[in-house]
Amino acid sequence: MASFKIEGGHTLKGSITPQGAKNEALQVLCAVLLTSEKVTLNNVPNILDVNKLIFILGELGVKIEKLSTNSYSFQSDELNLKYLENSDFKRDGSSLRGSIMIVGPLLARFGKGYIPRPGGDKIGRRRLDTHFQGFINLGANFRYNKEEYFYGVETETGLKGTEMLLDEASVTGTANIIMAAVLAKGVTTIYNAACEPYIQQLSKMLNSMGAKIDGVGSNLLTIEGVTKLRGTEHTILPDMIEVGSWIGMAAMTRSELTIKNVSWKNLGQIPNVFRKLGIQIQKKDDDIFIPKQEGYEIQSYIDGSVLTVSDAPWPGFTPDLLSIVLVVATQSKGTVLIHQKMFESRLFFVDKLIDMGAKVILCDPHRATVIGHNFKSQLKATKMS
Repeated sequence: MASFKIEGGHTLKGSITPQGAKNEALQVLCAVLLTSEKVTLNNVPNILDVNKLIFILGELGVKIEKLSTNSYSFQSDELNLKYLENSDFKRDGSSLRGSIMIVGPLLARFGKGYIPRPGGDKIGRRRLDTHFQGFINLGANFRYNKEEYFYGVETETGLKGTEMLLDEASVTGTANIIMAAVLAKGVTTIYNAACEPYIQQLSKMLNSMGAKIDGVGSNLLTIEGVTKLRGTEHTILPDMIEVGSWIGMAAMTRSELTIKNVSWKNLGQIPNVFRKLGIQIQKKDDDIFIPKQEGYEIQSYIDGSVLTVSDAPWPGFTPDLLSIVLVVATQSKGTVLIHQKMFESRLFFVDKLIDMGAKVILCDPHRATVIGHNFKSQLKATKMS
């Protein structure tokens, strides 16, 4: 079994450049299925989930060429749709939750899309209803094979534009529906659409391919369907989760660190949330500079009450960084309430931190109060699995 052995007590110094964003990469990789022409993607991160999806695309018949370390070209002109019906796809697709986003492009272009019940990281219940209800709204028929754990959507007459109000601002759900709607007949209006930078990037990429998407960056999208999309070249944003993780690591190790090419305009509330923990963050062109600090103090509200950091759909604070904020707060001066609103299982790692000596009170599955050590006592090494 693979493992990491981490020796603490060392400071960092220097600069680092974040990889491309995983969440954007999974979306734009699926979008290559929408055209028979060549699509070039740059800044593709070399991580397990992305590599799994590239493998699935290859098995599906996409012609893939690795142009450099982080650049690929894809051409989906001779797809093997029979792969979707065999046991290999059931194994491959179920191991990657992001594979759900191949359904929208396949449905739009070929009139059918299938996916096994997907897996992924264990952060709580994440339903797929938003995806499939969106496809149904566009005119697709839905079926679920309980014996094989397979979902399917099909249309014999093609997808038709419509108005829909999403019951949740699901990022992957919005991406899937957008990719289905760009080739639908007529106009599709999506209310309560997710508007994260990665959705904006997907929309801009599709527009460069000939799609007609208005309202990019808002939660109201209007999509006029087209009959065909062309090839394009697209560069993936740096991963904001990786940027936030490096900010936290610099603070915890009392280090001086420069994070290069972070795309400041797409970081949203991330810098300000870490500043509320007392971390000095300086903007230098498109870089983040974090000077060495011997300590950092959590801010309080104007009335003196305890600071609360909570997640919310964009432009709120991303839920993916709440765990980093919680860990950073263990060595701060002061107290903070962490409120995980969007998922129900992401705070269960707190018990491990308590075993390491952190002062954390798990109030319920969604809330934890952190009382910072102010570096007066170090976390103890431990084994975990």
